[in-house]
Amino acid sequence: MTRIVADISVSLDGFVTGPDPGPGNGLGTGGEALHTWAFSEDPDERQVLREGTARSGAVVLGRRLFDLVDGPDGWDEGTGYGAGEVGRPAFVVVTASPPASVRLRTLDWTFVTTGLPDAVGAARERAEAASARGGQDLDVVLMGGGALIRSALDAGLVDTLSLHLAPVLLGAGTPLFAGAVPRPLVRRGVVATPNATHVTYDVL
Repeated sequence: MTRIVADISVSLDGFVTGPDPGPGNGLGTGGEALHTWAFSEDPDERQVLREGTARSGAVVLGRRLFDLVDGPDGWDEGTGYGAGEVGRPAFVVVTASPPASVRLRTLDWTFVTTGLPDAVGAARERAEAASARGGQDLDVVLMGGGALIRSALDAGLVDTLSLHLAPVLLGAGTPLFAGAVPRPLVRRGVVATPNATHVTYDVL
C-alpha cells in the first residue's frame, strides 16, 4: 500500500533552515548541520538513508526547493536525492508556473500547477505504477520545503511523519510547525545515530 510520507530534517528548536535562506545559501546560515547525518559515512546513518530512500516511488517538493536543487549550485551526481543510495524516483513539483527550462534533465520531473492535493495525487499515481513494475510497495515522499510539509499535514494528506532531529539550536530560520493545525501523532520508531535522532510517527 502506498503511503504519503513527510520526511525532513529539523533542528531541536523546530527550524528546517537557518536564518536567511536563499540562492547560494539554500539551508540558511548554519543550516548545513541539519543534514550532516545524510552525508555521513557512519554505517548506521547510511542505513537510515538507504531504508528511507528505498521506499520512494515518487517525491514531492515545492517550487522554491526545486529552484535550489536544479540551480547551478544544486544537485549533482554525488549530492542528489538519497546521495547515491536510491534509484531515480519520479519528482513532482508544486508550482504556480513550470520553469522555462530544467538543468537536471536526466530526472523525471512533473510540474503541477493546480495545488498540493493534485500534486500528491499525481505522485501517488507514479508511486503506484512504480510499485507495480517493481513488485513492492513504494511510497510518496514529501521532501519539503517546510511550508509544503506543514500545508500537507494541515490538509490531512500525510500518513507518516519522519523527522531527523539534528543536535543543533539554530535560533531562527524557516519554522516547520509554526501555526500548524493541531493533530495527534503516534510514535512508531526511534533510531539514534551520531548526527541525528530519527523519529517516525503515524499521523492520525
